[in-house]
Amino acid sequence: MTATRTDGPRSDVLVLAVDGGNAKTDLALVDSHGRLLSLVRGAGSSAHALGIEGSVEVVEGLLEGAISDAGLGSLGSPLAAVAYILLAGADLPEERSDLRTKIAEQGWTHRLVVDNDTPALLRAGTDRGWGIAVVCGAGINCLGLASDGREVRFPSLGAISGDWGGGGDVGLAALAAAARSADGRGPRTVLETAVPAHFGLADPLEVSRAIHLGQIPSARLLELAPAVLAASDQDRIAADIVGQVANEVIAFATAALRRLELTGADPDVVLGGRLMRAVSPGVIETVARGVNETAPNARVLVAESEPIVGAALLGLDALPADGSARARARAELDAAVAEIVYDSAVTAGRLPEQSPSVTFE
Repeated sequence: MTATRTDGPRSDVLVLAVDGGNAKTDLALVDSHGRLLSLVRGAGSSAHALGIEGSVEVVEGLLEGAISDAGLGSLGSPLAAVAYILLAGADLPEERSDLRTKIAEQGWTHRLVVDNDTPALLRAGTDRGWGIAVVCGAGINCLGLASDGREVRFPSLGAISGDWGGGGDVGLAALAAAARSADGRGPRTVLETAVPAHFGLADPLEVSRAIHLGQIPSARLLELAPAVLAASDQDRIAADIVGQVANEVIAFATAALRRLELTGADPDVVLGGRLMRAVSPGVIETVARGVNETAPNARVLVAESEPIVGAALLGLDALPADGSARARARAELDAAVAEIVYDSAVTAGRLPEQSPSVTFE
């Protein structure tokens, strides 16, 4: 899809912003006035899933599309004055270093920041420059940043580092509960029918068998998260799964607050990720109550903007751009993201036939 704007001059000082998750990747080109030139979306770019080469290839393909859509073919190298490339899976220092080395070889910018997706969420949710971010999408992770620059991070390596709570975990819990309901080992749950129905099968154990035989990729279990959320108002087992997600979000946030010694401060605790954005207001209230037991003055909020907005704002901060440019970038990116229809093929880890895009000329 394409949208056009003609208001105001365009600067050739560009920011390249990338928010790459397990399920999708957004890439934006913004100029120093905050004008959005192009926004494209494609498949996930997590280095955990694709490796470093595969992750960079996804970003490179999206960048080529964004440059073409925005009509920027005549620009020289490097393309951008600054690039914030924030990718799920860039969690350990050595992973960030390896990714940065590979991305730097592309020559896209001389000012390159490579990190995971948590800084993008924090910047998208608050203008204060510090706070706590908990992202809960396909996976779960947390960043704590104090006003004096101190950081708290988590490895976010899945079960081997004690993590639980992303969409994949919720989907696996749903399948397990459905199987136990079907064979009598566990309590009855509506997930017994909802889980197999999602995959066009009649019985949850058929789903288990299909995953075991490789007929259904295990990565598709994250597709079950919406079914769990939908059932949670009426089904105790589904509600328990959602409640466990809330508890894990509280655990991440309060651990970061304690380690940064911010329990007496008034930080913003920013929640985001596709799963957190889909839960009911009651779940957010539960998280807020749990966080406020540790930090009474903390403000828990769900980021209204997508992380790609935060990635672009971080780039504009680094230029630095003025407040009007940052406000314009947020407004234009919010509007552009709303125009992109989320592709279920991307959710399942499959590349869509054509990456949707929004361009401003």
